[in-house]
Amino acid sequence: MCVGCRERAAKTDLLRIVKIEDRCVPDRRGTLPGRGAYVHPALVCLDLAERRRAFSRAFRVRGRLDTQALRQALEDDL
Repeated sequence: MCVGCRERAAKTDLLRIVKIEDRCVPDRRGTLPGRGAYVHPALVCLDLAERRRAFSRAFRVRGRLDTQALRQALEDDL
């Protein structure tokens, strides 16, 4: 399920996100250790997830996480 738009989708259609220190980074191969959150590879879903503070809830942390690396990766794919 996409944490941004909350729609169900196949795992292959979603981008896995992991938390490294206080940053959200894309895990394209799905091999990085730790808890993962999934989002559609679209800026719209990333914006919704940030607005809803979905990454903080998914990773069970307080406060906001840095999503700049994630945003840059999605913009590069466009």
